[in-house]
Amino acid sequence: MNRRFEKWLAEISEKNLIYILSLFVGLLSGTAAFMLKNFIHYVSHSLTQYFKDSEESFFYLAYPMIGILISVLIVKYVIKDDISHGVSKILSVISKKGSQIKAHNMFSSMATSGFTIGFGGSVGAEAPIVYTGAAIGSNISRLFKLDPNQVRLLIGCGATGAIAGIFKAPVAGIMFTLEVLMID
Repeated sequence: MNRRFEKWLAEISEKNLIYILSLFVGLLSGTAAFMLKNFIHYVSHSLTQYFKDSEESFFYLAYPMIGILISVLIVKYVIKDDISHGVSKILSVISKKGSQIKAHNMFSSMATSGFTIGFGGSVGAEAPIVYTGAAIGSNISRLFKLDPNQVRLLIGCGATGAIAGIFKAPVAGIMFTLEVLMID
């Protein structure tokens, strides 16, 4: 790290650092939600831009299978790890793995769900983006070597920012995090 940054980090109070990191994690998670939503629309539009609205096409049946195949290939040959996502996975990581989410989860869930949904797969973007936001919070807290309570707080901030970004509903994001993730 830069010496000026290290000096600033040593001078700032722990409370203010958490405020700044919470804001940063929330903004990154909201940006990730925006990027996922736009990626899904871009893929979908690219595949169907030449179809007429009244036209029936065999491609509408084939596209979801192709999207799933692309996602499977990404997981199997690029990521080479389990990328299951969702609220239950976040709760499992918090309770069993010390709130440590692998760094690839900051992008892997977005990429695979973006292809699956963009190609017409019948899944939602909510669980992948919530897990992406939680991964952002977990990895930033790991970077700053925060204690477990602060890690859980940043995971909650990431999930809140992701829900606020995907649904355009910040209060719903806060309520979700308070009710589901921040049990204690």
